[in-house]
Parts: sequence; C-alpha cells; structure tokens
Amino acid sequence: MLAFQYRFHGHGSLRYVYSKGQAVRSRYFTIKTAYNTRRKYPRFAVVISKKVHKSAVGRNRMRRRIYEIIRLEIPRMKSIQDVAVIVLSAEVMALPSEELRTQLIALFTDTGLYDQSVK
Repeated sequence: MLAFQYRFHGHGSLRYVYSKGQAVRSRYFTIKTAYNTRRKYPRFAVVISKKVHKSAVGRNRMRRRIYEIIRLEIPRMKSIQDVAVIVLSAEVMALPSEELRTQLIALFTDTGLYDQSVK
C-alpha cells in the first residue's frame, strides 16, 4: 500500500493536475503531471472509470497493482511532482506484472519523473 504522504487528499488538488498538468499517453494509460513546489514528496492518484471496468472489485485490483509499482519506484523519483495515472483500458487487468511495470516505467521516464542522480 502506498503511504499516506504519497497520496492525494481531496478533489481540489487532483482537479488542478487535470487542468494544468502535462499529459503523456500510451495504449493503456494517460499520465498527467504537474509541479508542486509546496510539497516535499511526490503525490499519486490512480483513476479508473466505470466505463473501463464495471466491477469495483476489478477496478480496485488494477489500482492496487499500479500503486504497488509506484511504491517501488518512488525512491527514483523527483520530489515535486503531482501525478495522476488514468487507466484507459480493461486490458490492464490481464497484463502480466512485468509488462505492466515496463509500461508504467516507460511513461514515467517520458514524463521526466525520475531523478537523474539516482540510478
């Protein structure tokens, strides 16, 4: 589970990322990022619409898998980003863990989330 300090709290801050953030899109995900100089840590949200998967159990399973990958990648990331990971396809549910991880890391790299000094 992702620690409390790395999660969004309330809809206002997520709304800001939606409106002002830069988006990078792939087949399975859209990642929106916005700089937040008021924070010490990055914040993350995983958004999965009912249109993507009708079952709450399925949406929560996808969300937990993505949060676990994010949790493992946090030490490599810059500390001033707000990130919203928007799932676009129900195929994420059936993706093997390594492919899911590869897809997310590729998007994180494209958006410039990784700190270049940490390898």
